[in-house]
Amino acid sequence: SRLRLAFRYGCLSSAPVGSFHPTRFCPCWAHWGGQSWPRLAFPGQPFFPVAEIAAAASEGRKASAILMPTRFLLVSLLASVPLLAQPKVGLIEIYGLRKVPQDKVLKALGVSVDGPLPASKGDAEERIEAVEGIVRASLSAVCCDKGKVILYVGVEERGTTRFEFHDPPELELKVPEEVEKAWIGFLAAVEAAARNNDTAEDLTRGYSLMANAEARSIQERFLTFADQHYGPLRETARNAADPQQRSIAAYVLGYAKNRKQVADDLQYLMRDPEPAVRGSAMRALMAVAVLAELDPESGVRVPATWFVEMLNSVEFTDRTKAAVALVNLSEKRNGYTLQHLRERAMPALTEMAKWHSLNHALPAFILLGRVAGLPEQEIQDLWTKGDREALLRKLRDAGRKK
Repeated sequence: SRLRLAFRYGCLSSAPVGSFHPTRFCPCWAHWGGQSWPRLAFPGQPFFPVAEIAAAASEGRKASAILMPTRFLLVSLLASVPLLAQPKVGLIEIYGLRKVPQDKVLKALGVSVDGPLPASKGDAEERIEAVEGIVRASLSAVCCDKGKVILYVGVEERGTTRFEFHDPPELELKVPEEVEKAWIGFLAAVEAAARNNDTAEDLTRGYSLMANAEARSIQERFLTFADQHYGPLRETARNAADPQQRSIAAYVLGYAKNRKQVADDLQYLMRDPEPAVRGSAMRALMAVAVLAELDPESGVRVPATWFVEMLNSVEFTDRTKAAVALVNLSEKRNGYTLQHLRERAMPALTEMAKWHSLNHALPAFILLGRVAGLPEQEIQDLWTKGDREALLRKLRDAGRKK
């Protein structure tokens, strides 16, 4: 059976459409049966945070109020609620450890299961980075495990494989005024669509077109803007100091007619220093991959290289989005992709496949099964039985035989 390339918030469907709310995996994944994999949805933020936009609307706030750099989002949320109202931690997942003992990281973190989230994301990351052997840390709070938050703690140890970001841009650049005005209108349209659960999108043309009429009409204007302003948009996406301007530019660039050039530019933006920009670029690139899959004669190719490298990122959303993308890109068992995974990402995939949250562990598990050469049905059977360790044993045995 074949995995259809699409992005969807809900459960399996037969059409290559998606949803503008792909912020988690389908909750039925741990229980499916049948002969085909569910289509994989991005578990992190989409082009912009639709869930947060909808929440802002319900609280009487403007959508623009929540468009902030991702690294400040958790801090801002914690600062806005009383201490007693802060969500409890249900699980703590630490990834990236190779030599440093886990108990040292937990001690520096200062958070325990059933306790509150850290009062300051930045302070907690700095404490972990002070642990000998650790050069970088990243915290991500993800909903939910039995009504409690899952706290993912990413660490990068000195001397280990790392995902390199570009240096932060410094130029005072902005997207053209008509693009920014259209973008603001687009946010309002998506906010209204999210309230009505009208967030389906079609990616078959290599870019997003929402079913919602108002949002779609603005997206169709982006098609014109992308070609009219390609140069300024490309320059802003790469070099603007303001990450929000880079995010807008990256999104609109995805609508340009020259899909080969778009693919190259989006791959560059996958290494932006801001997680929101990387996420926008990655998801837009996978829309291009939908076109490449449906129309091989288009000549458009989406290589897996940077997705594989991103599995070594310290950021949770980088890893999870890259893993989902790679499940789609490795469906045909391309030898280069599987070899690249084998050489560059096995430790990362192994620890991700062990995560307690089944929805977050599944993409890495599928990729490990493909690297091991197992048929899709066998991978699915092992997952359905809950026997993740059997796959890991097969990989260890194969490694010892080499």
